[in-house]
Amino acid sequence: MIGVYSGHYLCVITVVTRLIGFFKKLMGSGIDKPAKQESPAKSPEKSTHEHGANTRKHPRERHQGQDRNQGRDHDRQGQEQQRSRNNRNQRGPQKSEHADKPAAKIDKPAQPKAEKNHVPKRPAKIDHGPWDISQFPVEEIEGKTRFHDFDLELPLMRGIAELGFKYCSPIQAQSLPHALQGKDVVGKAQTGTGKTAAFLTAIIDDLLKNPIAEKRYAGEARALIIAPTRELVIQIADDAKALCKFTDLKIHTLVGGMDYTKQQRHLHEDLVDILVATPGRLLDFCGNKDVYLDQLEILVIDEADRMLDMGFIPQVRQIVRQTPKREDRQTLFFSATFTDDVHNLVQQWTYKPITVEIEPESVANARVEQHVYLVSTEEKYTLLYNLIQQEHAESMIVFANRRDECRDLHEKLLRHGIKAGLLSGEITQNKRVSTLDAFKNGDIKVLVATDVAGRGIHISGISHVVNFTLPEEPEDYVHRIGRTGRAGKTGTSISFACEDDALRLAPIEELLGKPIKCEQPPEPLLLAPPDLPPAPPRSRNGNERYTNRSVGNRPGGNRNRRPRH
Repeated sequence: MIGVYSGHYLCVITVVTRLIGFFKKLMGSGIDKPAKQESPAKSPEKSTHEHGANTRKHPRERHQGQDRNQGRDHDRQGQEQQRSRNNRNQRGPQKSEHADKPAAKIDKPAQPKAEKNHVPKRPAKIDHGPWDISQFPVEEIEGKTRFHDFDLELPLMRGIAELGFKYCSPIQAQSLPHALQGKDVVGKAQTGTGKTAAFLTAIIDDLLKNPIAEKRYAGEARALIIAPTRELVIQIADDAKALCKFTDLKIHTLVGGMDYTKQQRHLHEDLVDILVATPGRLLDFCGNKDVYLDQLEILVIDEADRMLDMGFIPQVRQIVRQTPKREDRQTLFFSATFTDDVHNLVQQWTYKPITVEIEPESVANARVEQHVYLVSTEEKYTLLYNLIQQEHAESMIVFANRRDECRDLHEKLLRHGIKAGLLSGEITQNKRVSTLDAFKNGDIKVLVATDVAGRGIHISGISHVVNFTLPEEPEDYVHRIGRTGRAGKTGTSISFACEDDALRLAPIEELLGKPIKCEQPPEPLLLAPPDLPPAPPRSRNGNERYTNRSVGNRPGGNRNRRPRH
């Protein structure tokens, strides 16, 4: 019996085995093979190696032992102070430019819209037509330095020619020879001396002479300029765009009070050659991984003393920590005054800097005619109204110490039919930009501003500056009247001094080093203005149009608001 069962069992096993073989042939023998896998993405190390581990030379090294016109030296191995781009590949797929292979997966939380952060190729350079340096003749004059005297790139020289710059200002003539060699420069110069054009010329020339052939990532800046105010950032960016008109360099601005998403989209859509930003908004973008500073080549800190006064230095420290070491970047540091705190910042952030000091002939601009009118508080607006009506008052900035003073002045001027604009910290950034543009174009004759907002105004052709109230800090008086008498032109400063302003005159005179002549205003300036028409009805929230709504424009902007119970 046992033999019979064993025989049946063997027969069953044989049949089952043949059936399995039959089905294997029928299905193409696919049971024994694993499913076909897609080609794995290149590892970060392999990707970097295949692209050549292309490191950038420090700006100082670019000019040692070689002709500046030879461009970037491609033999970069064995240098101790070179920076590798390997760590860029650890940022995740949202910053990858490799279109042929999917990026390697990184264990990081997914970023919103990460798939759209691929960097497009730099657009083809616009053909502006032929141009030669012979089309920009500038006569050599003893004691003056021409931009021709530097070996600047031709597209940059064409931009300089179009702007009408022929001879360098003192800060430009003394700083450019060092900055163009990649050395750190510390410049002491007041606003209106041409320092913006000095550091922009050095940056643009260096970026043009040393193009990057390797692929780059969105938000990765080559040069960074930090400035204390939104207006100054926009002004610097406008100057940079004018100088870069005949190049393909891309300039981006990051300022608070404007749409975060729009600025973010611009960063993702195009390369970042020159980034101009205020400290707070820049930290927002760095924290959200929209801006990377680890490959920065040139760092510019403008108006360091002002940033110190405004409490921005802790934020600037956080920014500097994200950049390469001071030995591995070029730093250009500018300040109007140098206190012990500013000197400490220079020691921390610069490497063997060249110091350039431009001492003004006088603390205040010598081209500005200064007047102080002794008036009562009630007579101030009458005096202002009549000053505006004078023919030689072509454009005017009126400074007051408080926002509510500026707001009341602005409303009165509008009710009297005067084209006036308001510039203060409570005005939304979009409105501030449009107001400045209207003032530049002549659509607005009078601009009412606070000190913080007015510090960043760099507009030539302002005929008058009026101090409706004398500033509490003497240095602010110098900055205020410096808004006029720019670019070689003359200007007029008129200050109203009432009983409350009397104590502020002595510190100002001490700073200027000379007394200020106080006088009674001419009788025609005290004629009563027309009666004010009725004020227009206000909205339910009287300050609604002055409220800065920028907080909610960026991700997480309202995260600190407590829920109402």
